[in-house]
Amino acid sequence: MERRGFIHDILDVKILILYVMSLVEEPISAQTIYELCYQDDCLSYFDVQEAIPQLVRSGHLMEEEFDRYLITDKGRETEEITQDAVAFPVKERAKQAVENHNRKSKRDQFLHAEVLERENGDFAVRMSLSDFQGVLMDLELTAPTLQQARKLERAYRKNAEVVYQAVMVALLEEEDDEEL
Repeated sequence: MERRGFIHDILDVKILILYVMSLVEEPISAQTIYELCYQDDCLSYFDVQEAIPQLVRSGHLMEEEFDRYLITDKGRETEEITQDAVAFPVKERAKQAVENHNRKSKRDQFLHAEVLERENGDFAVRMSLSDFQGVLMDLELTAPTLQQARKLERAYRKNAEVVYQAVMVALLEEEDDEEL
């Protein structure tokens, strides 16, 4: 039976992992490595789980903390030599997946949202948005149930910039009306 896809053996898996790790901007978990590398139906979770420890032992990857990996200088050198061995369609899909991951990770660094239970049984959802200069907005909302608090937290994580923009527009628009 003919084997489809571009990933055929453990060497292909290792080369793809090194390619992905060369693009990632921060240490990532083995699960995230798998998710970013899964751009070919022939790649399995077990292939990635087998290759990662081998790459650590060979000095191509380093485990920075428990289950958080980053590429070493040796890994970068090897990746530069072998990157052409990654099939173009797999390479492009992996590159897009890593770019999306990096964008989301950067965004998440500036967002904070947590749910706290108050003494009266209500829940507070504390949310903040920052930039490189500092905190842009701190917001705390009360929710009567944990379910509603979690829903507020998820919605804020998804729409933090929209919330910030809406608050700024609402507050600045009122000031402009008074000046007329």
